[in-house]
Amino acid sequence: MNPVDSLNLHRMTLNYRLWRWLVRGIGSVYCNWRIYHPERVPATGPLIFAANHASFGDPSLLGSAIPRCIAFLARDSLFKNRIFGMWLRSLNTLPVDRDGGGVGLRMVLEVLERNGAILLFPEGTRTHNGEIQAARSGLGLAAIKSKAPVVPIRIFGTFEVWGRHRRIPRPGQVDIKFGHPLVFENLYREAEFADRVRLKQIYNEVTSQIMQAISRLEPCADIERFPPQ
Repeated sequence: MNPVDSLNLHRMTLNYRLWRWLVRGIGSVYCNWRIYHPERVPATGPLIFAANHASFGDPSLLGSAIPRCIAFLARDSLFKNRIFGMWLRSLNTLPVDRDGGGVGLRMVLEVLERNGAILLFPEGTRTHNGEIQAARSGLGLAAIKSKAPVVPIRIFGTFEVWGRHRRIPRPGQVDIKFGHPLVFENLYREAEFADRVRLKQIYNEVTSQIMQAISRLEPCADIERFPPQ
């Protein structure tokens, strides 16, 4: 069975809504979280969310802050427990072998072909020091192949709350900020006729631009909170 067939890309299931409600409660009480500019997120159409990665809790916090139903990627070892795996799948999570990036990329492109949205962490793994790391390959390729807009997101504070150095999360301030959607019209057109060498350069250019957009996002005083749903 194609794993993408089991996703609910355009309608939040009851389980998905309950999970969002639970995470929102934890985020409000435990992290005093603040969400900036969710209105920048297109309500429909294929969309890539690209975020920095500082904590084990980032996917849940970001997923509950994003104002539309999305898909996630997670390492396949998390699905070995049958019950936990079923729960992950009910939250639109796709299992990916970290050593088999091609399969993960195909699933990402298929989600986008179906006008779905997906959350990606370009760094590939959680930061070791709280700083944004270099991006791995794949993000630029997915953006060019799908021609889907990319919304940069930066999450602040989760490294201090639940970074690699902490076994148990502690209370702290968490901020999430959405950037404006990025499109790469000129590079889309160039990629259609580029040779292999130039294509690789284009993918790297797009990845670099996305990472720069994430890095430029900073908390601001003008807080626009996500409306309850």
